[in-house]
Amino acid sequence: MMKILFLSSAQTWGGGEKWHLETASALNGRGYKVAVAASAGAELYDRSMRAGLPALPLRLSNLSFISPSALVRLYNLFRRERPDVLILNLSRDLKAAAPVARMAGVPRVIYRRGSALPVRNNLLNRFLYNKLVDSIIANSMETRRVICSGNPPPFAPEKVKVIYNGIDLERFDALPVKQLSARLVDHIYIGTLGRLEAEKNHHILITVAGILKAKGIKCRILIAGSGSLAGRLRKQAHNEGVEDMVEFMGFVGDIRSFLHNLDIFVLPSLYEGFGYVKIEAMACFKPVVAFHTSSNPEVIVDGETGFLVGVNQAGELADRIIRLIADPDLRRNMGIKGRRRVEEMFDGGKSLAALESLINGLFCDRHFPGI
Repeated sequence: MMKILFLSSAQTWGGGEKWHLETASALNGRGYKVAVAASAGAELYDRSMRAGLPALPLRLSNLSFISPSALVRLYNLFRRERPDVLILNLSRDLKAAAPVARMAGVPRVIYRRGSALPVRNNLLNRFLYNKLVDSIIANSMETRRVICSGNPPPFAPEKVKVIYNGIDLERFDALPVKQLSARLVDHIYIGTLGRLEAEKNHHILITVAGILKAKGIKCRILIAGSGSLAGRLRKQAHNEGVEDMVEFMGFVGDIRSFLHNLDIFVLPSLYEGFGYVKIEAMACFKPVVAFHTSSNPEVIVDGETGFLVGVNQAGELADRIIRLIADPDLRRNMGIKGRRRVEEMFDGGKSLAALESLINGLFCDRHFPGI
């Protein structure tokens, strides 16, 4: 059976690392020989160990592609493991690992691009993408559009295949749900989940909290996640007088419980390659409100499964939230339609089948209606 090595040097936990872990676990369950190379002590490494996957310690940095010792370690790793397919997720890993993998005799290299950011057309990228990478996975049509937007891009656009992030609904639905915090019976609970970094744009939710408070609306806004802006966001909540409405919950590992404790999910990100948490919220029958940007329109059907509003339009965002607060039937109906859309478009089985077809050189995008 084919052996697949997933490699990521990420120290933090995000959508790319979640994709690596869940995809590796699913392929392992299908009988493939799977291993995960990750930074020792990082969340991906620890979770891979707990999932029973072979976890291989990895040491890579932004400059590893010019470090002889790092490149020798990679070469020895590839020669020892002898994968048939190497799957990478970070650009720094691509620079270091792809050339060494080819020297070590790895037959296929697949690069997954999870961020909707352009790829520079320079000599290094032309070499990496044209000579070393066999296929590029984009997690949305928008990601594909952006990474192919160079004039020209540093690779043939037909190399890029769209495979949406999927969710194993059977496994997800079987996870236990518990109360994560005390709930006030007469309040509506609004929440978001993501790293507390600039692109996630949490500050606008604090501004929205002020709008809702001024209108006398009883609600709580739960912000789950950790990051470098935690102190600044807490200070903003204090300065704007909404400390009593906004709860910073830190890193939350139990995503299903967090989402089930909400009435409305809001994603204020300025951009997303895909945004796993959108489909997780929809799988929990929650209406989703987000900005009309990046991949959001591919996931959220405006007016049916949630609302899409203008980027950074705090008043418009507050207005849609107020509509949902005032209408329980609207929340329920949007939640039902959102769950149905996940089942139709973002089921993990469809995504896994598409990846398997790519791995086996038989890719077909029929798994995703509308692509």
